[in-house]
Amino acid sequence: MASVAGRGATRSGHPPLDRAVLQGFYRRMRAVAPAAVGAIERDRATDHTRPFADTACGRLAQSLDHDGLRALGMWAHHWCMRFYDDDTLPGLRLVREIAARVGLGWTADEVRWMLRESCAAGPAAEARFTLPLAAARELAPGDVPPELYEDLPIAADPPTGPFGAVVPRQLRREPGSR
Repeated sequence: MASVAGRGATRSGHPPLDRAVLQGFYRRMRAVAPAAVGAIERDRATDHTRPFADTACGRLAQSLDHDGLRALGMWAHHWCMRFYDDDTLPGLRLVREIAARVGLGWTADEVRWMLRESCAAGPAAEARFTLPLAAARELAPGDVPPELYEDLPIAADPPTGPFGAVVPRQLRREPGSR
């Protein structure tokens, strides 16, 4: 599974993630990808107002331990960033539901990877920071990747969509400030 930004690429000038770490991410995501694709496809054909626990994605999420759920979240985040359109609504719901869970044990490298995917995706994918920001809230203050604050593109009017504001108030900047 290749990144939208390319393997290990950084647009920000930050050092790339360790190759072994990246390979571990891709290995974990490949393990959950077939089930995730099937669940998203089944959920596309169903009523989108059903409770999450009653959806194929919800049942898949409930079947996974914390490591598996983080891998599923990273895969769904990656998938939604690459194929952002109206057909990703079940995937976006899955990302939002995983972002709402606490205590999953996110690592700084996982947050860095998702943040880089989000930055590479561009503004069309308005929910692109949902999962990296939620995961970053679980990190100890000293473990928060500096690029979370340095490279997070902040708009004067943060995007709001079906999932609410993407950028927390404390991270918003005035236009033109850095």
